[in-house]
Amino acid sequence: MEDENVRDALLKKNYYENCPGCKVDKAKDLKTDVSFRNLFNIWTVVICSSLPVSSLFPYLYFMIRDFNIAEREEDISAYAGYLGSAFMFGRSLTSLVWGVVADRYGRKPVVIFGVISVIIFNILFGLSTSFWMAVATRFFLGCLNGSLGPMKAYCSEIFREEKQGLGLSTLSAAWGIGLIIGPALGGYLAQPAVKYPHLFPKESFWDKFPYFLPSLSISAFAFVVVIACIWLPETLHNHPLSNESIDDAEALGTGNNRNDADKSIQKDENLFLNWPLMSSITVYCIFSLYDVSYQEVFSLWAVSPRRLGGLDFTTDNVGDVLAISGIGLIVYQLSLYPSLERVFGPIRFSCISGVLSIPLLQSYPFIAMLSGMTLYLVINIASLLKNVLSMTIVTCLFILQNRAVEQHQRGAANGISMTAMSLFKAIGPAGGGAVLAWSQKRMHASFLPGTHMVFFILNVAGGLGVLLIFTPFLRQKKTTPSEQLVTVT
Repeated sequence: MEDENVRDALLKKNYYENCPGCKVDKAKDLKTDVSFRNLFNIWTVVICSSLPVSSLFPYLYFMIRDFNIAEREEDISAYAGYLGSAFMFGRSLTSLVWGVVADRYGRKPVVIFGVISVIIFNILFGLSTSFWMAVATRFFLGCLNGSLGPMKAYCSEIFREEKQGLGLSTLSAAWGIGLIIGPALGGYLAQPAVKYPHLFPKESFWDKFPYFLPSLSISAFAFVVVIACIWLPETLHNHPLSNESIDDAEALGTGNNRNDADKSIQKDENLFLNWPLMSSITVYCIFSLYDVSYQEVFSLWAVSPRRLGGLDFTTDNVGDVLAISGIGLIVYQLSLYPSLERVFGPIRFSCISGVLSIPLLQSYPFIAMLSGMTLYLVINIASLLKNVLSMTIVTCLFILQNRAVEQHQRGAANGISMTAMSLFKAIGPAGGGAVLAWSQKRMHASFLPGTHMVFFILNVAGGLGVLLIFTPFLRQKKTTPSEQLVTVT
């Protein structure tokens, strides 16, 4: 009866009828926030944002070759790295700006604008006729698509506290799966006039723009998403007393007065002095650099000729490998990961995954010595394991970041994380492409010849991240049970 009185008081006194944020708070108080609709909204928006990030990797080698900008074949990987970095460099410049806009005008407008930018600039990228046009379109896509940071805050706001782990896990899984499905689409749909001449004849539009079809397919999906976003619930309050309902709910539910709530608000700490947060962001940035470098290097290495230590795959072969990895990643995220994370905890689980990644990655140059069905089978298993381990690390670190701050500071914390991560991810493709190009010029070196060197350098970056996790670097502050996030409730 007391709980019902509290609920009635909240509904009558503390929520404004025309405020979208109050409607979300009311749904949380009535425990109707966990719905298929909310999870579907997160899933579609995040996948739409992640698909363009790496969809170009399978055909990037051939795209650079067709631009005729590289003087030698060994230089293609370096130019591919610069193009791959343009998106993340643009995003690193505007992530904080979009976070401020989202806090002032709402999450929904920023999300819709970001999805519209995917529609426009992804199509323009597919129509690129020169290297610099491709770089410019990717850069502006990164600058204008600022939806991921607000979506991280959205996941913490749309669900009540004990269910926030479900939203965060959904976001992380959708992002990782988008990074796998995107390259698979790029691999299958690039150069359609060569692969499917009965549908896309020679000398046609599709032959003139061989990389337009994968861009068009992603933009078409984004068009559907932007229509669906019309019904996306806004979580930002639009009245001057936006915190009143939250404070009153705490006062009614716990018996504390408003002075206690005011005091707790005044105790907000400087996020840059929050050691658990900044340390987890640091490790997250290192692994983001490692992960995006691997994605770039893998696609370029797979399509490189055998004489340069590659697999001599077609874009279809790369698409097959990444599609299988994506399906396996979905199964893993929905079935095994939640149980394993609960058993080991995020820190220990990320440590184990990082250690296992090192010998696996260093085996790639030896896998290139195989051929036929054996090569195809082994590289699929290796790619699946590598993506599962990488996604485990990133998801665990993402959970640690959100545990390190109170709920009302998670939006700002995610803005800092996005900016730092984007800077590191901007370095990754350029650095990975340059190192791969350099390694392919030293095929007969006495120490770590050819691609042995590029995978060794990737392991150095991954090993540094593991070393930081092994130390007390990620020691978390104590939290109450109600503050703890879990991956699946």
